[in-house]
Amino acid sequence: MPIRIPNELPAKAQLETEHIFVMPELRASTQDIRPLKIALLNLMPTKITTETQFLRLLSNTPLQIDIELIRLDTHTSKNTSKEHLLAFYKTFDEVKSQRFDGLIITGAPIEHLEFEEVDYWEELCEIMDWSKTNVTSTLHICWGAQAAMYHHFGIGKLPLAQKISGVFAHEVMPNQTMLLRGFDSIFYAPHSRWSTVDEATLKACSAIETLAVSPAVGIHIAWAKQNNQLFTFGHMEYDADTLAQEYARDIAKDSNTQVPANYFPNDNSKKPPMVTWRAHANLLFSNWLNFVYQETPYDIDIR
Repeated sequence: MPIRIPNELPAKAQLETEHIFVMPELRASTQDIRPLKIALLNLMPTKITTETQFLRLLSNTPLQIDIELIRLDTHTSKNTSKEHLLAFYKTFDEVKSQRFDGLIITGAPIEHLEFEEVDYWEELCEIMDWSKTNVTSTLHICWGAQAAMYHHFGIGKLPLAQKISGVFAHEVMPNQTMLLRGFDSIFYAPHSRWSTVDEATLKACSAIETLAVSPAVGIHIAWAKQNNQLFTFGHMEYDADTLAQEYARDIAKDSNTQVPANYFPNDNSKKPPMVTWRAHANLLFSNWLNFVYQETPYDIDIR
């Protein structure tokens, strides 16, 4: 799929080495089609890495995608240069008058904080409210999914005594939904978090449908049909070495850090990790984009 991004975005060079079709803005403007407008609210500290991960997954259908990177006004990034943010990102104020086919709200490594303690919580709540009227479908990732569950449905997060880290098997629920079309009965996905949502409370909410569950780490994928909201509590966008990098960082701080489960061969962190989630990650994003494409009007300003 051609994804239309600025020529100077660092992700462009990396994606091109992987033979992913990245369309220059000039060429895209000559095509007589309307691309899907997808916004990415990037809450992760390593923004360039996260950009590349999501752009890679959005490149797996024949649809043309127009990407808008969004940053928060109420938070100052400590790990990404101001020049990069000013060059490639827009603030919410700059885009809130627009309508989008899809919005992705990423995770953030702030599970230890109560939602109201997060310095950008009010702005994030404004964006989540805005998404219900200005976006066809919103995909929430990990902490972003927990934040949305709390804001939209009052379902809080629960702290964990030990970090969930690793790649876990999940069972697809017997639901008739195109979002998991083509999935095997059992599939794998990475998780990396210090909190979770209460499974019983989530399942008791009539507005939410559970799509995939892990016996080890609980609900992974859920769906709120009324506002076309998709929630994934894992990190299917992760690169092959992301958990390894997190493990190296964590064990440098705490020698008792456990090796990510089901990730390194025989739990030997000196060996290259096994990648067991990539095919289903691509399938989930393709299915979501296909759903968005079928649901959104040709004239995006008509709702």
